[in-house]
Amino acid sequence: MSGTAFVYDEEMTRYKLLWTDPACEIETPERLTVSYEAVKSAGLEQRCEPLSVRQATEEEILLVHSKEYLEAVKQTPYLSLEDLMTFTQQYGDVYFHPNIYHCAKLAIGATLQLVDSVMTGKVRNGMALVRPPGHHSQRSAANGFCVFNNVAIAALYAKKHYNLNRVLIVDWDVHHGQGVQYCFEEDPSVLYFSWHRYEHQRFWPNLAESDYDSVGKGKGTGFNINVPWNKVGMTNSDYLSVFFHVLLPVAYEFDPELVLVCAGFDSGIGDPEGHMCATPEIFGHLTHLLMSLANGRLCVVLEGGYNLTSLAQSVCQTLQTLLGDPTSLLTGIGSPCHSALESVQNVRAVHQKYWGCFEHTAKSTVSEPSTKRCRVEEGDGEKKEEDKTEEKTEDIKWPEPLPRPAPPVHTVVVITTELDGSLPEGCQYLGEIAQTYIEEAERLRKEHFEDMTHEKSLECLQNVVSVLEKIKSKGVRNGLVVVPDVCVSVSCAVQHALKSLCDRVLVVFVGDDDVTVDISSGRVLLVQFCSKEPEGVTSHYHVPVCLRKGGRCRASVMQAMLGLLLPLAYEFGPGLVLEVLAGSAGLEVSVWAQISSLLQGLAQGRTLTLLQQGCDGDMVRATCASLSGSPAPSLSPLGLPLAEDVEAIESQRLRLQGRWGLLLNTISESRTESQDG
Repeated sequence: MSGTAFVYDEEMTRYKLLWTDPACEIETPERLTVSYEAVKSAGLEQRCEPLSVRQATEEEILLVHSKEYLEAVKQTPYLSLEDLMTFTQQYGDVYFHPNIYHCAKLAIGATLQLVDSVMTGKVRNGMALVRPPGHHSQRSAANGFCVFNNVAIAALYAKKHYNLNRVLIVDWDVHHGQGVQYCFEEDPSVLYFSWHRYEHQRFWPNLAESDYDSVGKGKGTGFNINVPWNKVGMTNSDYLSVFFHVLLPVAYEFDPELVLVCAGFDSGIGDPEGHMCATPEIFGHLTHLLMSLANGRLCVVLEGGYNLTSLAQSVCQTLQTLLGDPTSLLTGIGSPCHSALESVQNVRAVHQKYWGCFEHTAKSTVSEPSTKRCRVEEGDGEKKEEDKTEEKTEDIKWPEPLPRPAPPVHTVVVITTELDGSLPEGCQYLGEIAQTYIEEAERLRKEHFEDMTHEKSLECLQNVVSVLEKIKSKGVRNGLVVVPDVCVSVSCAVQHALKSLCDRVLVVFVGDDDVTVDISSGRVLLVQFCSKEPEGVTSHYHVPVCLRKGGRCRASVMQAMLGLLLPLAYEFGPGLVLEVLAGSAGLEVSVWAQISSLLQGLAQGRTLTLLQQGCDGDMVRATCASLSGSPAPSLSPLGLPLAEDVEAIESQRLRLQGRWGLLLNTISESRTESQDG
């Protein structure tokens, strides 16, 4: 299973607003044409598997919508302009056109074509540029530019045709997809996650059920997660905080068989609807973080997005990540704002009874959020609302995303024995080492490791230097070296990387060995998964994660990965990731593959993996596959983290959050709105 599908048809641009309606004038055909032209000019379309578009059948539409509503919409191609206007007025913030029924069927059909291609293994993932969008439409009502609910239909279609038991829908549009929520709020087989501009019900669609305390109904209780944004201006840090502390822990526990994204890019910078400050690059990272779920089966379907520049850039960033290109460097990552933290705390609190990953969450919600506005007093007739000024979106400027070129070779490997069978696609053996690299290794030995004289150790040093130099020259993206002594090799790699390759190195070390790297300069962040607590650790750049069963409890490892390691790593912003496995430490192959896959979102994928000689062949093979871009295997059943491990993880998080703000997941009395920055 490899490759990325791309679905687009110009026919879906052939409808538009035919009368004056300020609420609907931003939904234009140019949203699709500009996005498509950006994809085409960036050379992305030709790298994708093209899929033809088909019309949805009535049977497929009726998976979500009522027969009466379908019959009403079927009449719209034959209505006069006046009758179209009258028909439209029974719904909210939507418009009809003689061709919109045809386009809406194409939008569903394109989405289902993508689902079929992913579920049959023709491709690994894909993106559908469709119009009209869908996530607001309900069983018997058009709403919010949406006629039929494309993604809701896709989820039910996938369940029906592929016997799926668990589907995850991630809605990052800036508006709440109430149509999707209504469809699945009693269904435990579909986990629906939405973040959205809310402002305490002051923002469209102005629904009480869009708040954090709407968790689903009946058997679906706990399977609806709403993260309300109660102020504008949310940043990359706020979005990452919600992924690390809310969505991903639940998603891994849920263990979906398919991930569908309601990809609304009105949550990006410059959008006239969202007024958020998240840059286009963040959508590439959010996509990457979802690609390790469901064995990589991921379908991204366009919803909103009304700043044409931001929309086109965000679409390209998302598609490039699906294609496997190195993610962009993110700068300025830090603490989420106070309002975002309030929402995170509230969501975790109300869901702690439903999800094991939140079992030890503080149960108190924020009773009076800092951004809460005065309500309309009954009978007063006037809204007592605090003053709010929104910067005009046309005045906001942001740098164009930098190119994301992929090195010609994905992964080079140096292993002591040949693997059974061929290397995974994208991997190749290191081959002969250039003389210049041998000389550089010798210089490094004389300067830092004079006592290193054993032939095997010298050869190992040459291999490490050679791989790092190839990464530096952008000839390869990442590499794997099996080494006789991981501790010495780590020290060598860090020394050389800091001198020759980058300013900051993240070291992720699995094992109980003493790791001797200099963390005093703040240029090295060491996170160590171990089974015994090292003594006297006080530095904010040394993070021992002591798990009672080592790596044998997969839920504990993933809890530490999502709530501790990834927030630290994204805020640290390394130029190289050095991941090290010193013996298995009981770590399962699938868990290690997940760690390796998730870490590749950092440092533009520049990763050096060191495995202790004698490591299990399956571990070597899984590492090669993960580094070369293969999806990590499912962790089902994940189980629950051990209470002792959660306590150890929380202890480290609390110790470090004063320095690393992305670790915060609750508000603190010492943090005020004025400190948001």
